[in-house]
Amino acid sequence: MASKRSFFERLTGTVALDDYNDSFEEEETPARRTMANVGSRAETLEEETGAMTQAMEEDLEEDEGQLSVDVYQTPEHIIIRAVVAGVRPDHLDVSITRDMITIRGKREEHKEVNEDDYFYRELYWGSFSRTILLPQEVEVEEAEAKEKHGVLTIKLPKIDKDKETKLKVKSN
Repeated sequence: MASKRSFFERLTGTVALDDYNDSFEEEETPARRTMANVGSRAETLEEETGAMTQAMEEDLEEDEGQLSVDVYQTPEHIIIRAVVAGVRPDHLDVSITRDMITIRGKREEHKEVNEDDYFYRELYWGSFSRTILLPQEVEVEEAEAKEKHGVLTIKLPKIDKDKETKLKVKSN
């Protein structure tokens, strides 16, 4: 038989440790069911979000790759080099502003091998692009682009901000 609860226990609603029922922890209450459902739903959402993120990353990879580049400078130029082997020059699009350059292209794959016959597939086929913020303004009209042995080299003349010219004033 359970002992009589003390005045303090009755006043505060507490239970003495001796009278505590361990089965209370395992008892399923509406609050516990709700928390279990919330936890389960959170795990499901996390799995769905992870799957969606992976699918989006795969779509981005299939849609457009990122071109690897080297960017360096000489005293007069900013030089950009990129490997574009397998890309026809007419499939390259280079857009330049005074402070930015975008290189786009497409490497076409000729389907000669069945997918199941590959051991490794590491080469990138399809559209690619790269936008580079330039460290210094360049003369857009004087830029040059050349492709040789699968390497694209772009020379961008730097703007000389210290350059000074004399302007002759004409009279009317």
